[in-house]
Amino acid sequence: MLYPKRKMRKMIADGEYREAIALGRQLEPKYEKDHDFMFIMGSAYFIVEDAKNAVTYFEKALNLKADDAEALKLKTNAHLSLGQKEEAMIMISRILEADPDDAEAQALLDELQGV
Repeated sequence: MLYPKRKMRKMIADGEYREAIALGRQLEPKYEKDHDFMFIMGSAYFIVEDAKNAVTYFEKALNLKADDAEALKLKTNAHLSLGQKEEAMIMISRILEADPDDAEAQALLDELQGV
């Protein structure tokens, strides 16, 4: 397969989420240091409502590129879907460190803090 990440993105766009995850699991050893790959995997798991695995992959993506705003936001949402309010607030703080003007993140933080 010449462009496996492109293939995974197409599978996700076509609604073939489980197939994309299965392909990704096969490819993971080769792409363990690839931020984009980890983000794709986290996104696929998030779409199929497997927040626990989504968090794991978003964390791997963030370990490779700590300032990825989209990964931070999706990881925040995954934590929230798992009922992990404190972890979500930590992610929101990281978003706001990178972009203090992110109104969406600030509004969510205010909501979680009961402001």
